[in-house]
Amino acid sequence: MMLVLCGLSIGLILSAMSSKALLEEGKKRGMALASGLAFRLTEPLLAMDFLQMKNLIDNLHGQYDDIIYIFLTDTTGNILTHTFSGGFPTDLLTVNQASEKPQPRQLTTERGQIYDFNVRIVVGDKSLGSIRMGLARSEIDAQIAQQRWISLFVTLGGVSLGVVLALWFARTVTLRLNRLRESAEQIVKGNLDVQAGFTLEKNCWDIMACDKVDCPAYGDPLRRCWYLAGTLCPNCQGKEYPLKMESCRHCSVFRHNFGDELQDLAEAFDVMAVTIRNHIQELTEREKTIAQQQGLLKTIMNVTPDFITLQDKDLVYRFVSKAFCDYFGLQEEAVIGRTDFDIFSPRQADLNYHEDRQILLTGQPLSKEITFKRSDDQKWFHVVKVPIYEQDGNIMGLLLTARDTTMLKKFQEQLIRSQKMEGLGRLAGGVAHEINTPLGIILGYAQLLMDDVTDEESLESLRIIEKQTKVCRKIVADLLGFSRHSHSVRGALDLNTSLQEVIQLVEHAFFLNRIQVVFTPGESLPTMIGDRERLKQVWLNLLNNAADAIGQDGVIFIRTRHPSQGRIEVSVADTGTGVSSEHIANIFDPFFTTKQVGKGTGLGLSVSFGIIKEHGGTISALSPVPRTMLPEDAAHAYPDRPGTVFIVTLPLPVGSRSEEEPDRKENVL
Repeated sequence: MMLVLCGLSIGLILSAMSSKALLEEGKKRGMALASGLAFRLTEPLLAMDFLQMKNLIDNLHGQYDDIIYIFLTDTTGNILTHTFSGGFPTDLLTVNQASEKPQPRQLTTERGQIYDFNVRIVVGDKSLGSIRMGLARSEIDAQIAQQRWISLFVTLGGVSLGVVLALWFARTVTLRLNRLRESAEQIVKGNLDVQAGFTLEKNCWDIMACDKVDCPAYGDPLRRCWYLAGTLCPNCQGKEYPLKMESCRHCSVFRHNFGDELQDLAEAFDVMAVTIRNHIQELTEREKTIAQQQGLLKTIMNVTPDFITLQDKDLVYRFVSKAFCDYFGLQEEAVIGRTDFDIFSPRQADLNYHEDRQILLTGQPLSKEITFKRSDDQKWFHVVKVPIYEQDGNIMGLLLTARDTTMLKKFQEQLIRSQKMEGLGRLAGGVAHEINTPLGIILGYAQLLMDDVTDEESLESLRIIEKQTKVCRKIVADLLGFSRHSHSVRGALDLNTSLQEVIQLVEHAFFLNRIQVVFTPGESLPTMIGDRERLKQVWLNLLNNAADAIGQDGVIFIRTRHPSQGRIEVSVADTGTGVSSEHIANIFDPFFTTKQVGKGTGLGLSVSFGIIKEHGGTISALSPVPRTMLPEDAAHAYPDRPGTVFIVTLPLPVGSRSEEEPDRKENVL
């Protein structure tokens, strides 16, 4: 119906246009006849040759049947000649007066509609007169009517042919469009294994007799070779679609398989479906890979003990590690999407905000050390904040890493303490050597005088001098031991035997103060290399310290074991008063003591520290004692005594091997 309406509309429009053209053509013809007659009448009019004027007008009037009348007037409007046979109608003189640009005027007469033409006869700038000619419109109307009938029949014929062709085209095109529509619906449903185009009779490898199985087009009937990249055809030159189309248009495969626009659209649709399917498969694989990498990265981030956080340019948290959440007692969901003002105190959040904003503005990373103090402990962290950049160079966020350096701080303090003790040892050694000789002289002369003096009061004074001099010599000996300037003799020794010998020396004195010594020797301990006497001095110092801490009524628990290949361990635990947390870090310093004045020199543990260090071992102290390091009955018997435990580790000689410590037995001495 639309085709019929469009055809009729076009026919009517064309008919109207042709009618107007015929009408204009008739007017131009009349104007041309009148203008030609005016040119030919110029000479007779100048000569006032009325006969020639009459002949020219009659000849033109008789030559054309549609010319109704012709008459000639001079400049004053007088009739010079005319073709009227029954008298001149004077009314014509008052209509269609001459103008600068002559135009035909349509008049209604007894003989129907006519066009009246008025053309002036001019020589130079002088007007000689006017020629008037009446042209019947009936001839033009007849031509217009004939043309309209022709246009009608042509339009009807064209519309009929168009309807037939449209029906055939619609059936052909609709079938292919329906196939495209069905393919589109399948793609919308998620089925990408569709084919909108028709299967070709011959594929490119059949036409070219190609055996290049590595070519992407080989064995692919769904996509035409000119749509594929990386084809091995010599004409393609490794180009991709659409850059390769210029060379493909001259290929025999293209000329054989290329169809109309619908086929091209269907094939492009098939290529799109296959390409989308391949891209989806690639994206799925990449998504799996990215998910695995994200999972692995998150696992690494959560396993590492370092704090790791990621904030965007608005300082909103986008990632936090498990260590960060665990330390601050937060859940990851409670941190993501929030800022420091939602997590920390206002003062800390404000400090972090200005610090982070400065990094984002300047792009300069920050490295610092901070400490967090809690009721039970104090932690040191080394914090590094670095800006994160996008590909265009703009800062997109902030990455923070914080590493717990508390143990490193402790090791640094121990190193400083060791260096200090080493310096003190050198000083003490020098002082001991300087005063050891005068002390020997004083002691010698005091003992000589004691042999000669008989006065009891003087003799008692000499005894006091002798006693105090010996005390000074012991202090000097301790100083020499601390400074490691005394002679050391090393050899193979059994650690359990060394401890047993010292225990036998002190057990009687300890028994008098109701102090019980429990020794649990490790079985099959490897033989170690060390200075027997100097190690005994260490055990003696540790036992005396334990006894002094207990005073009366307590237990000293000694244990040896072989915790790992290459080392053995001795622990001496007591049920004494313990050591406060502010003092335990200084107990190995020279001249440091918590005992009363006159009851300790502060060198016993310092000397022990130096001896153990000479043997390549370590000594440390814990207070209070972990209850697992005391006998069960002792732990319950002295609940109000925190106690102290000293742990000594000593290296074994290379090549010494032993199995892990077997079942233990207890000896109560």
